[in-house]
Amino acid sequence: MRRQHTVTDSPYGPLTLVATDGLLSGLYMTDQRHRPPQETFGDPDPRPFGEAIRQLDAYYARELTAFDLRLHLAGTPFQLSVWERLRTIPYGETRSYGELAEALGKPGASRAVGLANGKNPVGIIVPCHRVIGASGGLTGYGGGLDRKQRLLAFEGAPLGGPAPAETLF
Repeated sequence: MRRQHTVTDSPYGPLTLVATDGLLSGLYMTDQRHRPPQETFGDPDPRPFGEAIRQLDAYYARELTAFDLRLHLAGTPFQLSVWERLRTIPYGETRSYGELAEALGKPGASRAVGLANGKNPVGIIVPCHRVIGASGGLTGYGGGLDRKQRLLAFEGAPLGGPAPAETLF
């Protein structure tokens, strides 16, 4: 497995992008919870990240609302299913942990969904920031609640209550 990384600027601070065998496998913010040690990121090399940076820049410019990148995600089968479900939450919308658990066919697993959400290795692109508490309030975010609030405000996501059931996924 060949790993490479680069650092790119964003409105949310520097982002460290990591590739495994040429595919994006990590997007980490400064001081992010569950950020792997720097020495695991591989060699500095910007070559694998051109398309990811292009799409991130288009997102920041409000020209892109859904990322289309091949990813190399490593996790448990449950984590992978949560991360895949996160990618279905539309830009500017939110879902609760319970709603995600229900959509996965595991209605009692909202805490497990929250743990998997927190370990998402590719924030922003796999939009874990779009998951909120059942009451509509902001809850934990690996990049910090301030960044989560800024990302949701940037997307125009409503806060204050979960989406109506008929709009889920």
